[in-house]
Amino acid sequence: MQSIYIAGAGAGSGKSVVVLGFMELLSALNRRVGFFRPVVSRDVHEDNLTTLIRRRYDLPFPAERLYGCTAEQASELVAAGQYDELLKRILDKYMLLEEECDMVLCAGTDYDGLVPSLEFDFNADVANNFGCAIVVVVKGFGRSPDEALHAVHMAHESMVDRGGDLLATIVNGVDPDFVATIKKRSRAVVPSQETLYVLPDTESLAKPTIGEISEMLGGECLCGDDDALNQVVTNYKVAAMEIPDFLNYVEDGSLIITPGDRSDIILASLAADVSAAFPRVAGLLLTGGLQPAENVQRLLAGLRRTRVSILSVSADTFQTALAVNRVESTILPGDDRKIAGALGLFEQNVEIKDLQQRIAVHRTERMTPLMFEYQLVHRAKADRKHVVLPEGTDERILRAAEILTLRGVADLTLLGNPEKIRRRIDELGLQLADIAIIDPMGSPKRDEYAGVYFELRKHKGISEQMAYDALEDVSYFGTLMVYCGDADGMVSGAAHTTQHTIRPSFETIKTKPHTKLVSSVFFMCLADRVLVYGDCAVNPNPDAEELADIAITSAGTAAAFGVEPRVAMLSYSTGTSGKGEDVERVREAARIARGRRPDLKIEGPIQYDAAVDASVARSKLPDSEVAGQATVFIFPDLNTGNNTYKAVQRSADAVAIGPVLQGLNKPVNDLSRGCTVTDIVNTVAITAIQAQTAAAEASEA
Repeated sequence: MQSIYIAGAGAGSGKSVVVLGFMELLSALNRRVGFFRPVVSRDVHEDNLTTLIRRRYDLPFPAERLYGCTAEQASELVAAGQYDELLKRILDKYMLLEEECDMVLCAGTDYDGLVPSLEFDFNADVANNFGCAIVVVVKGFGRSPDEALHAVHMAHESMVDRGGDLLATIVNGVDPDFVATIKKRSRAVVPSQETLYVLPDTESLAKPTIGEISEMLGGECLCGDDDALNQVVTNYKVAAMEIPDFLNYVEDGSLIITPGDRSDIILASLAADVSAAFPRVAGLLLTGGLQPAENVQRLLAGLRRTRVSILSVSADTFQTALAVNRVESTILPGDDRKIAGALGLFEQNVEIKDLQQRIAVHRTERMTPLMFEYQLVHRAKADRKHVVLPEGTDERILRAAEILTLRGVADLTLLGNPEKIRRRIDELGLQLADIAIIDPMGSPKRDEYAGVYFELRKHKGISEQMAYDALEDVSYFGTLMVYCGDADGMVSGAAHTTQHTIRPSFETIKTKPHTKLVSSVFFMCLADRVLVYGDCAVNPNPDAEELADIAITSAGTAAAFGVEPRVAMLSYSTGTSGKGEDVERVREAARIARGRRPDLKIEGPIQYDAAVDASVARSKLPDSEVAGQATVFIFPDLNTGNNTYKAVQRSADAVAIGPVLQGLNKPVNDLSRGCTVTDIVNTVAITAIQAQTAAAEASEA
């Protein structure tokens, strides 16, 4: 499998976005992908891009194995006329890494170590010696179409001269008004067999964050958590005047640069940030190595929460302003917002399927957690659905909503008090300006939903007033949105119990035809495969008929998400070796399930070891199509299932996605109250895919 080398055609190309996009694509498509930099500008542990990729994709290699040499070492070898020795040294380290990978993604130099005019040719030479296909990233920032296309032409000429194997060219940071022009005119510059993509300039990626400025200037953080450090700086202001005049110059996203002893400016900036009458302040940069007065420091230490980072540097104000002006935007490890924005930009403007074909990435039967999550996101994006999130003030929900919005996974509606939700969004500094927010208390839809709910439940003795009152509850309101077709699915449970989340759906949406009950599965993402566990969340003690129903429904869910269903009906006995009420119940459930779905591969009763271990399977059930290779595991009761999934999750360091509810006419999914932002993102993607399936089934009916 040919590896890929991403090379910037000059300084400031923004290739980190492209590197991240390719790494996401390749890692998720079930390859052992390594990452390598031929030259790092400093110690590899301080190289942001290497640290970002290594952490995000959990690479099993020490940082020292992911680079060839430092810029200082490379410059010394070039100056000594030992260019070939430099290439050999880098190649030796690369080959050691390549032996342990299916393919390697390489990120070229940063144009800050070698002679800039020679670096592109150097990258081409390295890529050729590695045998890599090359992706050229051309700077579009601040360039006209003519200038950008000229840079593309020069890069292609250099590649031809060096005999490079060009996979694609990406023009990054183009003024959105010029994108169509560059695409149209590129046909005259790029040969027809080659591919060119254009990424438009995006302010949230083009501008540095407080954290990036702090790192480049070696600043000390006096105040501010990780979220505050991830605030984007859109402009900077040197504050040397009195407060009334200074406040006239504050703009949204300002970095205020001022001497450290100007307590008045510090306090005025913090006040402006929390005031609805003034723009948002991104941060404060205190110069001269001066510290605020002691009582001001005590005040800052007592702030419960602030979006405003306060940094301190030793340089004077003039030198600091010049240094800030030279800081270029990058993507720091841990900056989830920028990472999501970068991936969204890449995925929206690059033909992923075309790239897959061009680099000949073939899928295998192995499925990693990253591949599974990748498929979830891209399947959801293929036909965007509308998902309602009732817990609109929960921080995890809001952070997940930002990621889902940036990546275009689904259209979202938050439920709750709009003023409180907007205030919370502003406090967290999230990019959710256009997200829909509905207050169930004052919604014009409340009367309509109450009428629908009354008609559905009046046989249970509820009154019209009781139905109207029920619609105050966000779970009922969200469920009725789904029932009435105003949303395609609902995800809740971060702040509510499972019963609170799913009871309204039992009363209104109800089960699909030929499905007797609602059940759940967890997708258990192990190191090299994804298994399906059911039921681990809903039904405490299913009888044989219900177990059969859970098995058939779980097999359908597995197939819908790319897991070939081989169903193991679990018990403490395998085959005919054991007797007892519990074993007989599982045996009967397997018989019923096979009778209803003879096309499915179903085995039961079977013990867990016989279901997953081929050697055990050969001794206990040698003729089984399921034993030793099961993918869907049906537990005999909730106690067994819930404990087992948690044991596997913790002991095997598995990612457990769920519970995913199945059997409902329309998708409603529950979250654990201990869920993470990633859990929410995955569950929303699953809900969107379930909505796609429900819509397809409805159209066929």
